[in-house]
Amino acid sequence: MRIQLIEQDPALLEALKEACQHAEAQVLTDIPADERGLAHWQPQCDLVIAGQHPAFSDLAALNRVAWPIPLAALLPTTRPQSVMQAARSGAVDVCNREADAAYLADWVGQLCARHRNARDKAGQRDYFHSEACAKMRGLEDTIGRVARTDSTLLIVGETGTGKELAARQVHRISSRGDKPIVTVNCAAIPETLIESELFGYEKGAFTGATANRLGLIEAADGGTLFLDEVGELPLAAQARLLRFMQEGEIRRIGSVTSKRVDVRLICATHRNLAELAARGEFREDLFYRIDVLRLNIPPLRERDGDIVAMAEWFIEKQAAKLGVPAKPLSEYSRDSLAAHRWPGNVRELQNVIERSLVMSMGAELHIKLPEAGSPKTSREGPSDPPGEVALIENASGELSLEDYFQRFVLQHQDAMNETELAQKLGISRKCLWERRQRFGIPRQKQKSA
Repeated sequence: MRIQLIEQDPALLEALKEACQHAEAQVLTDIPADERGLAHWQPQCDLVIAGQHPAFSDLAALNRVAWPIPLAALLPTTRPQSVMQAARSGAVDVCNREADAAYLADWVGQLCARHRNARDKAGQRDYFHSEACAKMRGLEDTIGRVARTDSTLLIVGETGTGKELAARQVHRISSRGDKPIVTVNCAAIPETLIESELFGYEKGAFTGATANRLGLIEAADGGTLFLDEVGELPLAAQARLLRFMQEGEIRRIGSVTSKRVDVRLICATHRNLAELAARGEFREDLFYRIDVLRLNIPPLRERDGDIVAMAEWFIEKQAAKLGVPAKPLSEYSRDSLAAHRWPGNVRELQNVIERSLVMSMGAELHIKLPEAGSPKTSREGPSDPPGEVALIENASGELSLEDYFQRFVLQHQDAMNETELAQKLGISRKCLWERRQRFGIPRQKQKSA
């Protein structure tokens, strides 16, 4: 087990190290130097213990960076108000930073024990392991083979099938697993910024470049760079990416020198890159460069025997996350899940389960899904309790996707930032912005203190 420690007090940091070592946990202490580095930092650990540090003054911001890795906090006081605020910020546990070494060691030991017990429980893996689907078993075998090489990998599949999860699994079991994996959503970065984000820039390279900026490719040096939605890259950025792949070097914007970097490249797309290349919308030479090894992620509707099993896995995961009891699926819900076509794939299934866990009131979990070809109508199962049917249909069954989007955004935009809203809805920040404009619900400016 690996624990990331964040603390500026040398004495307390040393006490935490000893506590972790006593719990037979590996200690990590390397962290970004300031808040700017936090934006691209991705902890490679199983648990984060955060105390006081100038780069991590906001516990909620740190939790957004670390998620889904659990976060425990060291607080100056454990008064109820402080504990509640830490819990709202995402901390799974807290401890008084003034406690003695013996108490700290006991607290860390309990944290490690709870984490190990959670990982050992059936259905609590970091990813769903398919037992019934031959396609997914073959995919897992292929992932194991491609992880043993550093060759460029292209992951293809429909939106919501789990392409990023596959990329992270390849990285985790590869020889680079202890190095960073930097993810870039090419569709979410404005075209005018994509090159500076990928390659970085030198101070004075353009108006507003007031300091040197590390690019995301350079940040992944020694590890893995994951380019999601690579088909959305503009042609100019494609040309520079091709040169990086050919030479293994990058040159920041405004620089006259190049730097060698050691990066394993993984790309993903839901589009047909061969067709884009034939139409001149994607460089053909770049397509052949990234299409060395390929993973095809099957859509959920083709994963025979997986849908109900995955729904039950999501019930356990989401119930623990939401702090609600896990409920068994009703017989009607099982039939509905198996019959649905799942245009949104795994992401749609996850959102359906989360919504149902929040809204369902009975002893069983009753799920409402739209009829095929009729998104605004829902079927009513004979086993659904009458009172609950009305509540669930009002929440999801008779709401179109557009209605649900507007209601969700209006209800949660004061408590969530744009990244969190987009993650909950299963869309990119760019898509969230576009839908806000289409439905006339622009983001309200935060009031200054």
